[in-house]
Amino acid sequence: MSNINFDSFDLPESVMQGIEDAGFLACTPIQEKTLPVTLAGRDVAGQAQTGTGKTAAFLIATFAHLLRHPADEQRKPNQVRALILAPTRELAIQIHRDAEKLGHHTGLRLGLAYGGTDYDSQRKRLAEGVDILIGTPGRIIDYFKQHVFDLRKAQVVVLDEADRMFDLGFIKDVRFLLRRCPPPSERLGMLFSATMSLRVNELAYEHMNNPEPVEVEPEQVTARHVRQVLYHTANEDKIPLLLGLMGRMDAHRSIVFVNTKRDAEKVWGYLEGNGHKAAILSGDVPQKKRQSLLKKFQEGELAILVATDVAARGLHIPDVSHVFNYDLPQDAEDYVHRIGRTARLGADGDAISFACEKYVYSLPEIEAYIGESIPVARVEDDLLVKPAPPVKRPRRKMAAHKRPRRGHGGGRGGGGGKRRHSG
Repeated sequence: MSNINFDSFDLPESVMQGIEDAGFLACTPIQEKTLPVTLAGRDVAGQAQTGTGKTAAFLIATFAHLLRHPADEQRKPNQVRALILAPTRELAIQIHRDAEKLGHHTGLRLGLAYGGTDYDSQRKRLAEGVDILIGTPGRIIDYFKQHVFDLRKAQVVVLDEADRMFDLGFIKDVRFLLRRCPPPSERLGMLFSATMSLRVNELAYEHMNNPEPVEVEPEQVTARHVRQVLYHTANEDKIPLLLGLMGRMDAHRSIVFVNTKRDAEKVWGYLEGNGHKAAILSGDVPQKKRQSLLKKFQEGELAILVATDVAARGLHIPDVSHVFNYDLPQDAEDYVHRIGRTARLGADGDAISFACEKYVYSLPEIEAYIGESIPVARVEDDLLVKPAPPVKRPRRKMAAHKRPRRGHGGGRGGGGGKRRHSG
């Protein structure tokens, strides 16, 4: 935290009430550096690590700007005043949740749009009119092309996790939406990214009004308070080592990262079979179930999440005690985002990684990217626990009338229906 408190800024009273409700007092460095710029009405392009408080930074600026600059009298109810774009459903949901808390006293109406679920209810909400629209590009474009809302009166545009938009292939959709907003000189623009690559900078200067660059500790790639450790282990020892470490540590809220869904099911089975309550969070988990699992994890009902990289970015889960890289990620940036799930907002946390025979080749790239060698610990014999048999995950049976038949939707060209953007 910095030495600057939120009450040192000239913020509307209703925004300060939300900040107090959230229990915030002192700013984080990204908030300290961006708020003077955005509250003065100038665009900002901020580089900050995950978990540094950038969501609150752009939400506070958005609320203040909308309250200080009343909407055009000619504005229609379905014309949004602010657009906040996020690359993933989980991040969009988290931003919306934070916005509900911070903006509770402002009277500004919030809308949420993301793929995978609630298509009609989201559409109805937007048609009724919202001030701030938060969501993923695909689903937002879907509604936009149906003329559910328009962007001609947008006063604020926020692009979060800009580098991830490129990684996931959403940048064409992002550009499409930005071009439907008023010119950059007529709106407040905010862009945030973990890395400010050439392509991210190009996007900022193409669609923003001379944004002021802000960097927070760019020389330190990994979060300062993460205690990292690496175990070199044989493939067949990974499960015994994981169980041994789980038994020794107070891993009361842990995320175990794997590279494939198949490995997720294997790890989950052994954890459950050896007395560790766990759940799987992967891309094919239905959205409603995913939200339910995250809620249980956040509230402490569930101790362990076994996750693929769908959970590596965009989730703010308080007090994650341990992150286990059961598989080393194949992309160095993913290592940083994974371990960034712990030690958030100044807290401490542990990141334990396994360098097995299959994925050890990723280690040199990871260490080059973070600019340091990960401390190595020895695999002692007493750390290897002989596992009990794994639990088998129940398979959902497909109803007979839903099973695809040859020539009736099971092969190519059988779908026939209109495809919706999933976001």
